[in-house]
Amino acid sequence: MWIALLALCQVSSLHGTAGFHGDRRVFSPQNCSLDCILKGDSACEYCRITRGDVKMTLGITTAQMFGSKLGVLTAWQGRPFPGCVPLPCLSYLATPQGSDPCQHYVHAPINVTVEFMTNQNPTYDTVIISWRPSIYGIAFLRGFQVSLQALGGAHVECQLFLFQRNLSLSASHTERVYQSDPISQLPLASQFVVTVMALPVPELWDKFYQSVHFSTRTCPEKNGLEQCQRDWYPENVELRQEGLDIVVTFNLAPPHLGISHYFSWCYGGGMRNYTEIKTNPSSNKTHHSYHLLGLQAGTNYSCEIAADVVDAIRKTFSFRVSPLKQDDGPFMAETIIPAVLLFAAIVVVFVTAAITVVSKRKMKRRQREIEKIKPFGSKLASEEHSLVLIGKPQPPKLLICYSSTDGPAHVRVVMELAAFLQQHMAVQVSLDLWEVLSLMEEGCMSWYSQRIQESDFVLVICSQGLQQQIIDRGQMGLEADPGEGAAAALAAICLVGEELGRATAQGWDLSKFLTATFTYSWDADVPGLLGLAAHYTLMKDLPLLFSHLHRVPLHSPGRSLQVEHMTEETYSTLPAGGALHWAIQEARVAYEDQKRAIREARR
Repeated sequence: MWIALLALCQVSSLHGTAGFHGDRRVFSPQNCSLDCILKGDSACEYCRITRGDVKMTLGITTAQMFGSKLGVLTAWQGRPFPGCVPLPCLSYLATPQGSDPCQHYVHAPINVTVEFMTNQNPTYDTVIISWRPSIYGIAFLRGFQVSLQALGGAHVECQLFLFQRNLSLSASHTERVYQSDPISQLPLASQFVVTVMALPVPELWDKFYQSVHFSTRTCPEKNGLEQCQRDWYPENVELRQEGLDIVVTFNLAPPHLGISHYFSWCYGGGMRNYTEIKTNPSSNKTHHSYHLLGLQAGTNYSCEIAADVVDAIRKTFSFRVSPLKQDDGPFMAETIIPAVLLFAAIVVVFVTAAITVVSKRKMKRRQREIEKIKPFGSKLASEEHSLVLIGKPQPPKLLICYSSTDGPAHVRVVMELAAFLQQHMAVQVSLDLWEVLSLMEEGCMSWYSQRIQESDFVLVICSQGLQQQIIDRGQMGLEADPGEGAAAALAAICLVGEELGRATAQGWDLSKFLTATFTYSWDADVPGLLGLAAHYTLMKDLPLLFSHLHRVPLHSPGRSLQVEHMTEETYSTLPAGGALHWAIQEARVAYEDQKRAIREARR
């Protein structure tokens, strides 16, 4: 074990040129031709072999051996390109005279490591591969071939390195460390597998290569957090209490990231507090302060703050609102009470004046209506009006339940829907993805039970995964283990079904319970225990859902409800609506790919 660790530490300290490190030598590829290798020149000990050199010297096609440099781009667009297949040793080392250098097998290289190199491109990584030869068959080792492949099957790059034809290594040379050429243009936060093959490659043996999986660095790891918009979050949050309000000060994102909007969530005392934050870069480019209002004394609060961008990382913080001190009483009485009295007097004057004006207008209007009355009846007129929904002091509370077994694309649709409802439909949404702290503190069952009781509406997002999950649970019984996340979804659905059944038995109003499916699902995905709940297909039924949540009829005699951006055609023009529309399209593609894979597997 300690020998392997010592070798790993030694390899990680390598640099680009060959040299001595203690009693071990590090070899980087040399610039030499294939003709030099075939002649056995001692100056060509460890050489990189290019596509052009092989074609010029041997006249053979090397597309499959080296892959395609242009293929790197086309592969990421979903189109295949040639692989990295090793050619037989005799293809480039055999000559008419002399012994056959490719008659024996060699063992796979050992201690394959990946080292990141410094580059100036903020969106790509560069790596260099290092390894040591195996002692088994080392005397017949002719070279190495290195291939790098993105997980998913697309070869990115292939490199070939050969020893001069007459070179023969001994057991003492197993301490040598060989390196590849730098491999660049690797996207950040991506997974790859690198394979190092020993040459010659045997025909009937599978011990000639060694593979290692690795991931390129994330944007913060490579460039620092201040250079990455998606990964940036407020690191420094300071709190100060003023009366019963909390003043929060946090560090702003660097100007070059272009972030000017933030949001904050706070939960405590059974209430949620959402604050939109808009900053002015011209006044302060480093920090910003905002007030948390309507807090309760002696209550603990858990909060999150983040940039208002898609998939932003959230910073969590907590505090307790301290009760006001006794000494503050006289001061508050001297300052606040006179102001309250003055305000009350002003309100009384304005109310009296308003009542007088309204009374006079009503009297004049009634007189005009009396004068217009005709003895032979009146003509009824129907006019179409546009209702304006006035924001309520307390928006309706909505709990969203869903299943995560349909994959990350479906979960993202649910999260974007919750954001859209809260930002543009005047609804206070409860979602487990947004209340991780409360979920951990209270437990899944307690959290869902409390939210179901305190919410005005409960919306269940039905999907194929949820329906199949309930079916499997019924067939396999309580012994089935759906996993932690799936178990939480099942618990929530069972609680909703129980409440819906109780409301039905007691003859209560069932409008609290709703189900919805997106266009990539079907109405048949609604579980039977939720069959009595109102059902909507999104985003086609978006106006109906709005009407249901705010208890406002879409149509009444002479009136029709018209709310801006609340239709299937216009919701995507809003920022949150555009993100939701894009998430629905991605989920539809993911479902189609899944169906296609199932059909191919059945064939």
